[in-house]
Amino acid sequence: MTRDVDIVTFGCRLNAYESEVVRARAAEDGLTDAVVFNTCAVTAEAVRQARQAIRRARRERPGAKLIVTGCAAQIDPAAFAAMPEVDLVLGNAEKSAAGAYAPHAEGGRVRVNDIMSVRETAGHLIDGLKDRARAFVEVQNGCDHRCTFCVIPYGRGNSRSAAAGEVVEQVRRLAAQGFREVVLTGVDITSWGSDLPGAPTLGQLVARILKLVPELPRLRLSSIDAAEIDPDLMRCLGEEPRLAPYLHLSLQAGDDMILKRMKRRHSRADALKLIADVRAVRPDTAFGADLIAGFPTETEAMFGATLDLVEAAGLSFLHVFPFSPRPGTPAARMPPVAKAEVKARAARLRAAGDLALGRHLDRQVGRVVDGLVERAGLARAPDFTELAFDGDAPAGELRSMRIVGHDGRRANAVLSGADRLALAPAG
Repeated sequence: MTRDVDIVTFGCRLNAYESEVVRARAAEDGLTDAVVFNTCAVTAEAVRQARQAIRRARRERPGAKLIVTGCAAQIDPAAFAAMPEVDLVLGNAEKSAAGAYAPHAEGGRVRVNDIMSVRETAGHLIDGLKDRARAFVEVQNGCDHRCTFCVIPYGRGNSRSAAAGEVVEQVRRLAAQGFREVVLTGVDITSWGSDLPGAPTLGQLVARILKLVPELPRLRLSSIDAAEIDPDLMRCLGEEPRLAPYLHLSLQAGDDMILKRMKRRHSRADALKLIADVRAVRPDTAFGADLIAGFPTETEAMFGATLDLVEAAGLSFLHVFPFSPRPGTPAARMPPVAKAEVKARAARLRAAGDLALGRHLDRQVGRVVDGLVERAGLARAPDFTELAFDGDAPAGELRSMRIVGHDGRRANAVLSGADRLALAPAG
């Protein structure tokens, strides 16, 4: 009996998308009885989890071929090649290449080339995503910025954009497959178009998709840089109800000195103004943010500015990262904050995030929203609020729901016409 190919994905939404490309390539190449690990390098913990999963897979599937790819493999291929459990290491450019998973593919056990030499992205189209209610479309890859804490440009290369026509065609195909929501994703999607003829903007791409694919009910953006929202994107937020009213911002900190030492392109005031400008044109927009606790040199007062930003900006959803020094980055050489203090600050920031989510959920009670059903009893509102509901609705469908309460983590909702309160456990 032929055994399946399993894909184990770590990290970002872009990796989730690319794992489906890997799945398609592996099938085309005739790969069987294998596990592919699509790794993340954003933190040391992400790398540790990948290595742990590889060792566990070898114990559980002793005869399977174990293949490692993704950012961690791109940045440090030797470390994975040194693991006796690993059969093949592929770089980020190689993982989606035709023939990469063929039994007798050339190139040896480690195939990782210079990612900085890659000039194209999204030369691949897929028809759907396994076991997902929404689809992701890669519009951009790589990053031209060099934040002092970040190793990702060395795993992804310089910024490069997918052609608008390719993106529109892929969104159209996914809509035809029945996906009710498509997420535009990339490493730095606000830089989309800067390398294309005429330097079009992300807002122009969004407007083009919404105009040319009218059958798509909902378009969503993944994480964006807090330094900029172009005028066309701002106009789409104000005028296009099919563009989801949710922005996840790469804020990282709320103190100007720390932002400067991070080499971020925005100040605290810039971030607050951007949020206010968006709310002026789309008042129902919810905001999430990535925030780092315990960045080197961070004093208690500096951390306090980040803690205060959660309420000052009216954030609803937080991704909190304890600072993790990445080898080769400038931040790894800066005076560190004590590990115990980093952990404590991350816990305080997460607690502030819990309070912020509670305030957001309080504001949702009484609203009627279109929930995208993710699985039985769980859906997602346009503003990214999680909805627990009781009733029969298939995954991937949009259903009108009325929010009647919350448990501090999720909103409780009833389907239109339903008479029972959602009591789905928050586990």
